[in-house]
Amino acid sequence: MSESEQYSRNTLMDFIDYRPLDIEICDVTLRDGEQTPGVVFSKEQKLAVASELDSMGIEVIEAGFPVVSADEKEIVKEIANQGFNSRICCLSRAVKGDVDAALECDVDIVSIFIAMSDMHLKYKYHRSLEDMLGCAKEAIEYATDHGLKVRFAAEDASRTPVERLKQAFKEVENEYKVQYVSLADTVGILNPTTTNYLVSEIFKSVNTAICIHCHDDLGMATANTLAAAEAGAKQLHTTVNAIGERAGNASLEEVLVALRVQYGIERYDTTKLNSLSEMVSEYSGITPSVNKAVVGKNAFTHESGIHVAAILEEPRTYELFLPEMVGGKRNLVVGKHTGKKALKGIINSIGFCLEREELCALIEKVKVCTEEKHKSISRDQLERLITQVKQEQKPSGSEKEKFSI
Repeated sequence: MSESEQYSRNTLMDFIDYRPLDIEICDVTLRDGEQTPGVVFSKEQKLAVASELDSMGIEVIEAGFPVVSADEKEIVKEIANQGFNSRICCLSRAVKGDVDAALECDVDIVSIFIAMSDMHLKYKYHRSLEDMLGCAKEAIEYATDHGLKVRFAAEDASRTPVERLKQAFKEVENEYKVQYVSLADTVGILNPTTTNYLVSEIFKSVNTAICIHCHDDLGMATANTLAAAEAGAKQLHTTVNAIGERAGNASLEEVLVALRVQYGIERYDTTKLNSLSEMVSEYSGITPSVNKAVVGKNAFTHESGIHVAAILEEPRTYELFLPEMVGGKRNLVVGKHTGKKALKGIINSIGFCLEREELCALIEKVKVCTEEKHKSISRDQLERLITQVKQEQKPSGSEKEKFSI
């Protein structure tokens, strides 16, 4: 099956004026994702997730925050020494000791962050902007002098005056030639329009690659990440299953599929998304909601008779992309909304064939059972009903057997 047959392309993009995307993915599941309350990954689990991300073609993996503990440092170092194609990144405060920890881990990139918003300066640091920027510059200089590539990240950038961000980024770019400057929407306050404005303003002011790190407090992290990409952001931050602090981060699975459907970026192996989602769900203890895009239980589940009948002829009538594209499976459910044509297709697909009278009898049983039980019918239950219908429809004077599930 060709790529074009796996999904419907958003052809309206042909009428939109946007900058051609030049992007890479930095997945932060192992660092920001682990900051989800109650989540702690073991070394073996982190290595397994990192290996899957690498095999999918993810360019950068943020492996952790080494200064947190000796165990964390050991895990980050082991990931960095696996020989992955992905570059390995770790987090660092604007503190020499944090940079030393990063150096000991053999990472490719260190993300040195400070907040420059008035709120964080006043209530978190209790220090001036000049003091914090000075700390950042010292840490960046130390890291670059020791051969590390540096991402200078502005925490709470979305509540920081834009001119302040521009000035700080330009100073760091001119003085230290950092590889990235990063904008964090730490409390998820942005929307796509303001994201576009913020990134566009920074893009016009610096020559350094821009990163975007979005949180999902208003449910717009994926949309904001894509808006940032259109405005010129290069590095897009994601987590598997959108886990992370509070409402989580931009979803890896949503971003990768959107990049394909909206912009034709097909270099990532999206067929591993469902298995990776299941892995992270098991390791984190957090199951995605049933209606979660791409990897939710209902993402490819259909009950409506009109929908199912059309899908049996051409799946893309009601599926933007085929489940195989993301390693998922289609699930056709029998319930009160299932019509005769859809039911006939479903029972044929599981190896049964009913006459017209039998099909009519079955549809009535299905409606009665689903309304009584207030839920859809499983395949096993459907097969039992089919057996009952066949027995009841046999030419016989015997009393019809009462059906039950």
